[in-house]
Amino acid sequence: MTLDRSVETLHNLFISETVVDLPGIRAALGNASAMTAFRYLRQLPYLHSYNHNSRYYCLYEPARHDRFGIWSVGDIHFSVDKTLGKTVQRLVYEAPAGATHRELQEWLGVRVHNTLLTLLRRGEIEREPCMRQYLYLHSDADIRQQQIQQRQALIEAKDVEQQDKEPPTDDMVIAVLLTLLSHPEAKVAEVVRYLQGHSPPISMQQVDAIFACYDLDHIGKKGGGSIS
Repeated sequence: MTLDRSVETLHNLFISETVVDLPGIRAALGNASAMTAFRYLRQLPYLHSYNHNSRYYCLYEPARHDRFGIWSVGDIHFSVDKTLGKTVQRLVYEAPAGATHRELQEWLGVRVHNTLLTLLRRGEIEREPCMRQYLYLHSDADIRQQQIQQRQALIEAKDVEQQDKEPPTDDMVIAVLLTLLSHPEAKVAEVVRYLQGHSPPISMQQVDAIFACYDLDHIGKKGGGSIS
């Protein structure tokens, strides 16, 4: 086959099969040698899989890839960065709040423990302990600090969200009722302000739930009852 015809043959193979291994490429080229197959393959924009020992090949088409730069066919995964190491480093660098091992594994669909250790040894990423696990971070100190701060903000926001979902405890009910004894006309937002510093914190949602449960909205209004 001529070079042009061989490249066209490969291109058509990728169009019809989407993902092909080296034996399939060689067969399409008339049982060409591996060296010859790669010579033709290099004429095309291609990627090899970052798992399955780089066994599979596909055409590089940017529109296929997700927001992480990943495209998958079943359990075969391709990255715009080609290798798993470069992909992990990029994702850690791009993550505003750094990335945990679990997050990276979910994004990439493969185990990345050994890859992370290799990048750490090379100084290409850093890590810090966070919530009984490691947070993988940018190698630049300033960017790394920003990532840590953003992660802490996410953790605090999640804690508040979780707290809001929890029903008020008896201690919280007592604290709200005592506040209303001192400030009988206080509304929900005002009670929350009066209770700032309470341990554990009492959220707006929890105070609102207490008001609804005990029908406290009428307290302080003309004709309203008393707390008993």
